[in-house]
Amino acid sequence: MNYQLAANHRVAFVLIAVLVLYMFISFREKLQSAMAAKPIIKVTAICGSLRKASYHRGLLRSAIELSESMDGISIEYLDISHLPMLNTDLEVDGKYPAVVEAFRQKILHSDCFLFASPEYNYSITPLLKNAIDWASRPPNVWANKAAAVVSVGGSYGGGVAQYHLRQVGVFLDLHFINKPEFSLNAFKPPAKFDDDGNLIDREAKDRLKLVLVSLKDFTLRLR
Repeated sequence: MNYQLAANHRVAFVLIAVLVLYMFISFREKLQSAMAAKPIIKVTAICGSLRKASYHRGLLRSAIELSESMDGISIEYLDISHLPMLNTDLEVDGKYPAVVEAFRQKILHSDCFLFASPEYNYSITPLLKNAIDWASRPPNVWANKAAAVVSVGGSYGGGVAQYHLRQVGVFLDLHFINKPEFSLNAFKPPAKFDDDGNLIDREAKDRLKLVLVSLKDFTLRLR
């Protein structure tokens, strides 16, 4: 009797162990499936400033840092300072210079864009306009993508240039989020950036994160 009871216990233990293992494997597979299904939005960040301690680059560094604690979004900074000035003589047999083609491929394979745009004379900078124009050459690789723009400046925080960039986006079929807008007066106390151009203002960081959330949501809606 004792032997039979012990045998029954062993069988029951084995059955329970198998059931637990099955439940664990099933849960793990469902979790992996859910994680694999979650879309990752690939954001390309582009800065229109060349200045070493640029506040605009500081905004993008902060955006990248903020994105690391967000689900479903990845931001990569794309340097545009090495692009030649637009000259169609550089287009040979329908091909672009290697550095331009590499840039265009980055734009093509991005889901959306985050522009940090300084304001020069109520407009965007030559650096940024040059990059935009190269990527708009046939075929236009900006088309049907989402975008957001942030800026820093004086009284209007670079806001006038933002509207000019949005106007350019209309022709490119580049769709900017409408809200929230982000422009920052860098010269009004308290200090918004440190000496290296890093964003240190907590409220500004919170506003910047809202821009990223909106950009992610809008990108998903456009898919």
